[in-house]
Amino acid sequence: MSRPVSVPPAVKAPVLDPTVRHLYVHMPFCPSICPYCDFHVLTRRSGQVEAYLERLEQEAAWLASQYDTRLDTVYLGGGTPSFLRDAEIAALVGSIRRHLGWGRQENTLEINPGTVSPARAALWRELGFDRASVGVQSLDDATLKFLGRQHDAAGAREAVTTLICAGFRVSGDLITAVPGQPLERDIHGLVELGVDHISAYTLTIEPGTEFARRGVTVGEDDERAGFERTEELLTAYGFARYEISNYARPGQESRHNLAYWNNRTYLGLGPGAAGHYPATRSPAVLGSGEGRSR
Repeated sequence: MSRPVSVPPAVKAPVLDPTVRHLYVHMPFCPSICPYCDFHVLTRRSGQVEAYLERLEQEAAWLASQYDTRLDTVYLGGGTPSFLRDAEIAALVGSIRRHLGWGRQENTLEINPGTVSPARAALWRELGFDRASVGVQSLDDATLKFLGRQHDAAGAREAVTTLICAGFRVSGDLITAVPGQPLERDIHGLVELGVDHISAYTLTIEPGTEFARRGVTVGEDDERAGFERTEELLTAYGFARYEISNYARPGQESRHNLAYWNNRTYLGLGPGAAGHYPATRSPAVLGSGEGRSR
């Protein structure tokens, strides 16, 4: 996490846009790193989560001193936020609430299927999350194995069903253009589970990933075919594509995603987080730009 700037108390430029309504929080820890992943992630080591939570609280306090936050949405992404232990995620939510508030319209938690249980789903709801973005990726065991996922298709189905029963609005992530993937069956299976939102991402081989080192490739024709077929199928099922990779039933769009898409101001908190910040200080106060999450 970047080091907060020490701002002299007597110097504070007028706030041009006084209200920030959206917050993204990055939790970088994962139980394992998937071979296609090029995000800012790391596996858990002793003391790291504790240090992360301590520094996150400091950064949240600093952001609160600089911006007027009246949040409509909070999005906790990663990484695998649901990989945090119960006390840790409670502490994280407590830090956000103390300094920046909580979303009045929507609060999303990214979830790995292998971390879900009825008790944990109930806890996440009690903490204030009402929307779950689940990393299903596929409902085909061979495809999941190729993608390096630790869950199987049955586990993904059980996780989604548990979260829906707990009262979450559930979005399912899907990766397309995977060699040998039964795409139509994957999409039908997700829809049949009752999700109201699907994020469909084309498998992309990024430099430095395990897939790149293995020489895995995805052809342009396969990318295009997967993208087009996904839209055809989801449109037929009553989903509308409201953003490049996001589909939703009417009224079930992610309000947080729409904030990005509509160029709204949002704050980023944590390592790897980006923010679209309002102009609140003069360049002399801001200095080199340190203090923003990256």
